[in-house]
Amino acid sequence: MKVFISGNIAPVGVKELEENNISVTQWKENRQISPEELIAACQGQDALISVGPNKINAGFLKACSHLKVIALHSVGYDNVDVAAAKALNIPIGNTPGVLSSATADTAFLLMLAVSRKAFYSHKKIIKGEWKKYEPAPELGIEVNGKTLGIFGLGKIGLEMAKKCIGAYNMPVIYHNRSRNEEAEKALGAKYVSFEELLAQSDVLSIHTALAPETKGKFTLGVFKQMKPNSIFINTARGGIHNEEDLIKALEEKIIWGAGLDVTNPEPMDRENPLLSMENVAILPHIGSATEETRAAMAQIIVKNILAGLKGQKIPFEVK
Repeated sequence: MKVFISGNIAPVGVKELEENNISVTQWKENRQISPEELIAACQGQDALISVGPNKINAGFLKACSHLKVIALHSVGYDNVDVAAAKALNIPIGNTPGVLSSATADTAFLLMLAVSRKAFYSHKKIIKGEWKKYEPAPELGIEVNGKTLGIFGLGKIGLEMAKKCIGAYNMPVIYHNRSRNEEAEKALGAKYVSFEELLAQSDVLSIHTALAPETKGKFTLGVFKQMKPNSIFINTARGGIHNEEDLIKALEEKIIWGAGLDVTNPEPMDRENPLLSMENVAILPHIGSATEETRAAMAQIIVKNILAGLKGQKIPFEVK
């Protein structure tokens, strides 16, 4: 059996595939594989491990209908036409659960980095602008006791809430399509309307999936409903916020700051004005980028691939 991997995964995953007598071909170039190249690479293969934002759409699936299984190197599957895959009997697997803590760590890191203008201050050192002690430079704000709002209180949001409560005693409010009674009991989280979430949050952290109802959800009109001293954090998907509107909201001091691990598009243009703002912290989509999490993701991927190649039900299937 043959598997094509459209990027790098943890070596433990490749090793395990090869130990199961599977021939592995990997995309090694330092750029995202194009849709046409992905289709060409999958010819003569039995399975695909999709790394990165590859469009597994109807066109790709029709051209690669011979694939026995597709394993995603992610939890999210907004780039997959699940219905088209089902029609062709190609199971799609993802990697749920194992990256919740690591991604929440990234959201927590961004919250602190934004609140203390850490990235901006670091750049001043690199530029040689640290000349003397200043008692009132570009001052940050404290998060202790401030209200954490979570849009999408699932596994990752729950981990973020735990960290913020434990470290800074932050009361938690949230908005979901349905209530998370487990979180309410365990953390004292309070369910509120979307409008209340915007109005009451000092830190608003996004942990929802990208779906038709969340795509472009955070527009200028939404930012205007937030507190002027609030921080916006997005570690979910860049498509959930309108980036031009976010820039305007920050420039016009409609909100205080923003921390992003996801942008739209990705990679971000190096000339993007967000990168030079003192109250912004941006990371290159590293939410799950720890050795432990990436190894766990690779092991789940291997389980999905092995089951799919044997014609068995894959253990982590996207429904």
